Amino acid sequence: MKLRYSPTSPYVRKVVITALETGLDSRIERVRTNAWDPATDLTGDNPLGKVPALILDDGSCFYDSPVICELLDSLQDGAKLFPAAGPARFTALRRQALGDGILDAALQVVIETLRRPEPYRWNGWIDRQKAAIARALDQLEREAADLAENSLTIGEIAIIAALGYLDFRLAADRWREGRPALAAWFAVLEKRPSVAATLPKE
Repeated sequence: MKLRYSPTSPYVRKVVITALETGLDSRIERVRTNAWDPATDLTGDNPLGKVPALILDDGSCFYDSPVICELLDSLQDGAKLFPAAGPARFTALRRQALGDGILDAALQVVIETLRRPEPYRWNGWIDRQKAAIARALDQLEREAADLAENSLTIGEIAIIAALGYLDFRLAADRWREGRPALAAWFAVLEKRPSVAATLPKE
């Protein structure tokens, strides 16, 4: 298998943590890809022009991170990151959606502040995205006692990727303030080998 990736993409980080947790990482060749390069051939593997994209040995391509993560989980025989059915599955999927939603909003802020020329920045849009992030973090603070520290699901993995990305790109917003339970949970998970090994790098 081949993974089209960027070392700073939090969605890629979700996939790599999943690969490590499922024991599949050694079977995946990583192909570093700049999705912002106009000359990239990424669109041949993902018509949306985004990473991550996973190419199987038979040439079939899969995207985006929720699909890739569930595909990898289906290829391993250990404890499933995607519970099979019932309330546990839908809790994991809901938490994945919350983590991914934080990432979506954070990326909007990053694009608006770092990539858009200053005269064209929309501060109201930035404020809207940051408010969404804050609400999601407050929800996670309320759920922190129920988040797993050992047997992770895709929900925890998505939340880890989201919080790590906030540290990486929006550290000045200090997401830990007023959220001691979530901060304490993340402090434990940061030391997990699959998390420590996937810290984003420029």
